[in-house]
Amino acid sequence: MRAVRLPAPGRAPAVERVRAPEPRGTEVLVRVEAAGLCHSDLHVVDHRPDWFARTGFTLGHEVAGHVAGSGPQAAGLDTGLEAGRRVAVYGPWGCGGCGSCVGGSENYCERRGELGWAGAGLGVDGGMAGYILVPSPRHLAPIGDLDAAQAAALCDAGLTSYHAITGTDLDARLDANTTVAVIGVGGLGHVAIQLLRALTSSRVLALDVREEALTLARESGAHAALPTTTLTPSALRAATDARGFDAVLDFVGSDATLDLAARTLRPQGELVLVGSAGGTLTVRKPGALPQGFRLSMPYWGTRPELDEVIALARSGVVRVQTECLPLSRASEAFDRLRGGHVTGRIILMTGDDDV
Repeated sequence: MRAVRLPAPGRAPAVERVRAPEPRGTEVLVRVEAAGLCHSDLHVVDHRPDWFARTGFTLGHEVAGHVAGSGPQAAGLDTGLEAGRRVAVYGPWGCGGCGSCVGGSENYCERRGELGWAGAGLGVDGGMAGYILVPSPRHLAPIGDLDAAQAAALCDAGLTSYHAITGTDLDARLDANTTVAVIGVGGLGHVAIQLLRALTSSRVLALDVREEALTLARESGAHAALPTTTLTPSALRAATDARGFDAVLDFVGSDATLDLAARTLRPQGELVLVGSAGGTLTVRKPGALPQGFRLSMPYWGTRPELDEVIALARSGVVRVQTECLPLSRASEAFDRLRGGHVTGRIILMTGDDDV
């Protein structure tokens, strides 16, 4: 089968021919229909040399497809493993035995540091391939007739955005008297805007440096979309009647965006840091951060939340802007993502030539 492999730290991903895996034990073999390309994949390529004990692996942690086979012990764990069942793959595979994993929060696995990987395509073989081998049926979420490209993007772009809102209880605290800012309107940010509009009555302001991203923000339901290239923190505060944002969701996480968030939050406001651009937030008293502020750093989402996001998508509440390319054009897709030339999500689609 074809697979987008990462051969070594810092090496460019490449499409290679590899042997299709065979399920054993509790494993489930999924024939991949679609795999999303996430900015996190660039972080894996550039910054995770400690994940190469297996001399490379297949990328892809946003995966949708259908069941193609299972190991002999898998059937005893799940009765819905009939061949052809369409599924999304829950990506943050944990140890399966700690308290967090047993509770469905494998994104917060308590043994993560011992595993040497973070999940599908993050240190172990992922789904940018004809097939993906999933460790257990518990990682599979049924999608029914949901479009494969949409289902794949929901596995991270949808799930992480949802968890950033519901996992921090923002959905319960943001009422009609509040204003929330979304910094970075990319694959996750534009989904977060849709979720904020659906789950809260808050006013939603989108902030980005790219005009095409601001256009996407407006199309996604933002009440206003403002360029951070020309607006100062004081000008942004003025957009909230000078009180500041009740919450800021930062989907970038750079020095510049964290500084902007710190200077535009109101007292007792909440900064939700989602992006992994490596920025530093200085916390000191006195300092730029407002009194009583709260900081949360949600990571991915829980297994039950994936079902909830899929249900929202099937009901039409959420739709990811996608651009579909064949798996063979993966190198082009990575180049475009690295160059900042992607709006929404690129989805790699597999065909008969890829298996």
